[in-house]
Parts: sequence; structure tokens; C-alpha cells
Amino acid sequence: MKLDILAFGAHPDDVELGAGATIAKEIANGKKVGIIDLTRGELGTRGSAEIRDGEATAAAKILDVSIRENLEFADGFFINDKAHQLEVIKMVRKYQPEIVLCNAIADRHIDHGKGSNLVSDACFLSGLKKIDTKLAGQETHQNPWRPKVVYHYIQWKNIEPDFVVNVTGFMGKKTSAILAYSSQFYDPRSDEPETPISSKTFIESVNYRARDLGRLVGVDYAEGFTVERYAAVEKLDDLI
Repeated sequence: MKLDILAFGAHPDDVELGAGATIAKEIANGKKVGIIDLTRGELGTRGSAEIRDGEATAAAKILDVSIRENLEFADGFFINDKAHQLEVIKMVRKYQPEIVLCNAIADRHIDHGKGSNLVSDACFLSGLKKIDTKLAGQETHQNPWRPKVVYHYIQWKNIEPDFVVNVTGFMGKKTSAILAYSSQFYDPRSDEPETPISSKTFIESVNYRARDLGRLVGVDYAEGFTVERYAAVEKLDDLI
């Protein structure tokens, strides 16, 4: 299956938090979108890998993504090396996205910056024909594929975006997808330890950031992204 957009996250819930409304909007506009989680989030203070597997499946259904896979890298300990790059390359070549979304370039959690660099490097390497890959259980060798662009969503840190997407009308679906991770986020019934993301104020802060970015561009809500290279346009009014 060829996808228009492939979103990577170091942990289940990263994609929903950083780009959930943008993904919902793109799908509503007819784009095929998939999510690849690098780890199962097994080191998280709350919940378990098995619980988060189910939550990720529920969130994917809410967003109506075409596919969701998990590479099962070691949470907290995966690195940006050849072995991990090859596994990401296989996913990029398998789904041939035009656009890749991935973790913030730097963040509070060390996996976010690592995941950002890993996916970015793999997207470049995926276009090199002398790197040979094939999917497990298949004899056919994959063709090289390099996405046209890699965009990084924003997570914990208030990174200044290079562009924002108007997501007015899609914040409700984003919030529903986030709250599918009931083990991780605010749940008054939970007796698990509190974490920086489990408070009610954290969910409010996600909404506030989107409102603030929207305010800056004259819309109700927006999500921000950073770019790796200049975005090119044919004429000035393409930016309107």
C-alpha cells in the first residue's frame, strides 16, 4: 500500500500529541496516512507495553489511519545506527510516502530527539539504490524510495515552528485519540503514579498550544512543524 503521509513516533501517543489534528485533517481531505511507532513505550511509568498496544490500536481507529505498525525497538535504549536505520528504511520503502512526519528535533524525553535523527537519516538512506533491503518472509528486494520532505512535529518543548497547519475543526478528534491512551493521560479513576503528562493541566496545555499557534495566524487552532530544508513555491501567492 502506497501512503501519502507516514508519521513516525518514538512511542505510541507521540504522533497523536504532535500531529493528531493535522493527520485527521489530511485523512478527511482524502490522503492515505499511516503511523509507525518505534517502541512499545515499555519503560513508561504508567501502564504496560500490552496496555499501550491496545490503546494505540484504539487511537488509530479514531484517527482512521490506513496502517499502524510497531518496530519494537528498545524503549529508552534504541540508537541511530545501521541496524535501526535499516528497519526504518524497510518501512519507508514499503509504504513509499511523499511526506514523512517524525519526532521533535529536541525534547525533554531523550527518545524524541533520537527518533527524530534516526528517521531523518533513514529517509535519506532509503533513496540509495545500493542499500539492499527486503521485508521478512519475502524474497523480493525493495526498490529505493526517498520522501519528498521530512517534517518534525512539536512536543514538550516550545520549539518555534517553521510553518503551521490550520487544524480548526479537528482538535476534537485529536483529543479523543490522545485520551484513548487512558493509562498515560488524565484519568480521575486511575491510581497509578502521576507523571508530567498525566495531569489534567497537561491536556489543557495541548489545547492551549494549538489555540496560541492558531491565534498567531488568525485561525482558531493550528499545529506547528519544523523543516529540514527550505520549502519551495512557484509563486508568492502559493503562500496565501
